[in-house]
Amino acid sequence: MNKLNDEIVYGKNPVIELLRSGKPVNKVLMVSENTSERNHEILTLLQERNIPYQFVKRQVLDRLVQKESHQGILAYVAAREYAEVEDILALAEERQEDPFILMLDEIEDPHNLGALLRTVDAVGAHGVIIPKRRSVSLTGTVAKTSAGAVEYVLVARVSNLVQTIKDLKKRGCWVSGAEAGGGHVFTADLTGPRVIVIGSEGKGISRLLRENCDEIVSLPMKGRVTSLNASVAGSVMLYEVLRQRTVRP
Repeated sequence: MNKLNDEIVYGKNPVIELLRSGKPVNKVLMVSENTSERNHEILTLLQERNIPYQFVKRQVLDRLVQKESHQGILAYVAAREYAEVEDILALAEERQEDPFILMLDEIEDPHNLGALLRTVDAVGAHGVIIPKRRSVSLTGTVAKTSAGAVEYVLVARVSNLVQTIKDLKKRGCWVSGAEAGGGHVFTADLTGPRVIVIGSEGKGISRLLRENCDEIVSLPMKGRVTSLNASVAGSVMLYEVLRQRTVRP
């Protein structure tokens, strides 16, 4: 199988082999003008497995594979298999605990995701939910930054975060979004079935997602800097949930 590193597979036959194998794939890039029968087979496999794909110019692939023979297609391999939201809820039930879930809205920095996976493991949360598009996925950089936590934390990748929130609320979860202008996080009640939502590094939580949160909570800021790194803010939020679960069993 043609590889540049542990994350990229290129060439038509190697990519088809990868897709048929059922191994986790983050995304596939294809040259837009290529409409061969082989590409049709690849598109069918992508749609069957619901894997995100994007049409790009040939120069993009030339740059990514240093002009090696990519045959107009490249796949990003995930560092591990993705879970389903149901798997996360099942883990909470297995532990006989209220669900404790982190939802990330369009986090793009792999170091932030890796650091958050490490914290999720540390606080004993049951899993992480990320969107399939406009978000970093489980790359090698994420795995390395997580210091091994990627092997233990369930990560579900969904098509629609808003619909997922609605489904979780029907299952009894309370959704707390972390953003400026909300109630003080250290006085909020974060016990019970809980989803913590952290927004992207630049834009925060998207409007529709924010509107579907049950509450917005904020971290106190005493200094001149007006915001925190997403992984730092998320980690503080997660530890506050753990603290409250510890002192309010």
